[in-house]
Amino acid sequence: MLLQTLRQAVLDANLELVRRGLVLYTFGNASGISREQGLVAIKPSGVPYDSMSAEDIVVTDLSGRVVEGKLRPSSDLATHIEIYKRFPGAGGVAHTHSEFATAWAQARRPIPCFGTTHADSFHGPVPVTLCLTPEEIAGDYEKNTGLAICRLFDQLGTDGIPAVLVAGHAPFCWGPTPSEAAYNAVILESVARMAYYTIGIAPEATPLSSHLHDKHYLRKHGRNAYYGQAKDKQ
Repeated sequence: MLLQTLRQAVLDANLELVRRGLVLYTFGNASGISREQGLVAIKPSGVPYDSMSAEDIVVTDLSGRVVEGKLRPSSDLATHIEIYKRFPGAGGVAHTHSEFATAWAQARRPIPCFGTTHADSFHGPVPVTLCLTPEEIAGDYEKNTGLAICRLFDQLGTDGIPAVLVAGHAPFCWGPTPSEAAYNAVILESVARMAYYTIGIAPEATPLSSHLHDKHYLRKHGRNAYYGQAKDKQ
């Protein structure tokens, strides 16, 4: 089986989304990429999670052509591919319709950073794309969704926010591996929920100061990060 280890990692990431309550039925998908081979492994379209195996994970090239697998790949494949093209450090992508993050996407509002839980993972508010035009929707919809994400991050000039809200749709997250992409999707849903509650408690709440935001993000992800244990001591 081609890319057996990657396909198993992609299966595990998809099942993690289910375990964490981020998907209903066949909603959502996760993928992984082999940069060396230029191949993507992704959940098959519309297949129930409880019957899915690593052999069901579909392998495609970066043009979306199926290289191995008997099933059709996720309909969101083209969006995943554009994310991989834009973010060279991305090794996995996770897409969900999780309740709170999707509510922010439907409201077409970015998720503000109100506290350090958000700052630990996202170096800024989680942004929301512009709405697609009628022409973009009628055309190559999934690819145009990915291009809208890429344009947004080109404008923001940052790669420190491994998540995005697609206006009127739902979130996409990414990370160095499929597992870390799923992890970011779980954290995104948590901070989306907390932000919603924060505004409910205090509509006048303001974002965390940039000093505290930077401190929490950089102590985990910066050049001199000191959160956790050194890898050679684990």
